[in-house]
Amino acid sequence: MIRDFDIQFLNYGFRLLDFNLFSKMQDTKSEQVALDFYTYPPVGGDDWRHIFQTAQVRVLEMQMLTRATLLDMANAESFEAAADLLSATEYALPRSGRSFAELEDILQARRSELRELFSDWIIDKPIVELFRTRDDFANIRLAVRRALTERPIGTDYSNQGNVPPEILEQVFGEESDSHSIELPDYMQQAADQATLAYYQNKDIRQIDYAIDSVQAEYNLKEARRLKNVFLLGLFRIQIDLTNIRTLLRLKFAEAEETNVFLKGGYIKLERLQRGLDMGYESLGPLFFATPYYRVVEAGANYLASNKSFLATEQQCDEFLTGFLKSTIEVTAGPQPIIAYLLTKENEIRRVRLILTAKKNYLDTKLILDGLGG
Repeated sequence: MIRDFDIQFLNYGFRLLDFNLFSKMQDTKSEQVALDFYTYPPVGGDDWRHIFQTAQVRVLEMQMLTRATLLDMANAESFEAAADLLSATEYALPRSGRSFAELEDILQARRSELRELFSDWIIDKPIVELFRTRDDFANIRLAVRRALTERPIGTDYSNQGNVPPEILEQVFGEESDSHSIELPDYMQQAADQATLAYYQNKDIRQIDYAIDSVQAEYNLKEARRLKNVFLLGLFRIQIDLTNIRTLLRLKFAEAEETNVFLKGGYIKLERLQRGLDMGYESLGPLFFATPYYRVVEAGANYLASNKSFLATEQQCDEFLTGFLKSTIEVTAGPQPIIAYLLTKENEIRRVRLILTAKKNYLDTKLILDGLGG
């Protein structure tokens, strides 16, 4: 008769087999021991300085749109009917007009308010600055693209980063003396590496690969400097999901590039590179011993059948959301606040996508596929 202890030992053994993917954790100084998680990495302990802010987050989480509401919007007969479902929410559109401009204004306002709350709630301001670099990297990507492809500098930079758009316009403007203006090191490094990568064969995609690489490296370095377990796990998951997207996009485009995967994630680069030589039907089994099996399997199958990345994006969002939800075990700390920021931003994107799709009469099935409905 098998005892409870034997069952626990067997389960532990099976988990160790599944954890082969996570054999070593790269650090700036040395290699770490194997990680001991099954689906999601640890989120860290409590920080009681954030107990009041965490309580506020828990209240706001209950006010977020439910999955049922999003599905009802997707199944609505028209744009107007979908918008009516938001009439009692913070996304309510005026009954007259209802233009894209009004929709975008409301969504931008909600996102700005969200980020202001985040900035107020997080006690350790380096974390706030770290998340603002998302806009800095997006801005430098746009500036480099325009400078190298000789497109005029526009005014659609984000003003929610650490570096004001005016600085970028001075640095990349044709008539300014850019040598008198210094960008932060991470932005200068991104611009330099993107420029060098582009001029190898004047492929604009290399700009994105280079900036993504600098951003991923910077995020990991800052998470380690802050000694934040949650941020380190978050950024490594984001690297893995980006690499999975890249793998499928390279296969779909039948591209010959192999050295474009980001370093620092949990997935070994050798596994990703092997995937480039396999058929879509073999990708799922290749990732079977990893937490990303369902992401890859569903994404690859849908791509092969429908020539679309909808399922890939939906599965990546679902996996990341699952990790963010695991912060429910934290009673007080920055983790639930960060999770709320990212989850709420995703909600805003979903509202935009659904209403834009409805306005353009997109097939309801495609909208539901994007939501995983």
